[in-house]
Amino acid sequence: MPPHIYTVADESYQTMIQQRENQSILITGESGAGKTENTKKVIQYFASICGVESKSTDGSNLDEQLVRCNPVLEAFGNAKTIKNDNSSRFGKFIRIHFGTQGKIHSADIERYLLEKARVTYQNPDERSFHIFYQMLKGMSPEELKDCLLTNQPNNYALLSNGDVIVDSLADLELFQETQQCMGVLNFSNEMQRKIFKFAAGVLHLGNTQLKANKRMRVVLLMTLSGLTKLVTCSE
Repeated sequence: MPPHIYTVADESYQTMIQQRENQSILITGESGAGKTENTKKVIQYFASICGVESKSTDGSNLDEQLVRCNPVLEAFGNAKTIKNDNSSRFGKFIRIHFGTQGKIHSADIERYLLEKARVTYQNPDERSFHIFYQMLKGMSPEELKDCLLTNQPNNYALLSNGDVIVDSLADLELFQETQQCMGVLNFSNEMQRKIFKFAAGVLHLGNTQLKANKRMRVVLLMTLSGLTKLVTCSE
């Protein structure tokens, strides 16, 4: 039988405690093999059996933050591919630091190799990153107006190449979960608003059309006034 993810996590933890040496768990496999889900299970397992040394200075629970960081990472770094509706389009290295008593002391995440090209193009049966569709489906009319958006993905060139609706992904509920998890991670409402406005700016930038005039200078065929307001820069 293949190794059980909880057994691997527990053996790694016990070896660390007994031998006082750092341990690593490598989760790899082809697309759709379950890397993202198994990573979440490992984090949940450690948060459940180990506990934390103490609350952070702002009173938040580190174990809850560890578990709740995944929906945020998935919203901004995962996308639908041909093989997997929730495929990670980046690599991540997660460090969990334990204190002398075996309790979780802190954690940090390094990400690498983000598939930036997915923003500009997707294959017919794929999607861009989840966050764009979550925003359009989950934002209130006031929030959409604040971001100068409509709720129709096909209105945006960067989203109209591939699938727009995926039955296995409830974008409205997932956007609500993303917002809740960002709150747990101490993103203020204002910071969330700025992040979503910046993401909206990416969609607007994708609708910008360029054309060369007679002097071979590139000119804009649409005003960027709305875009500059979203990303708070001068025109």
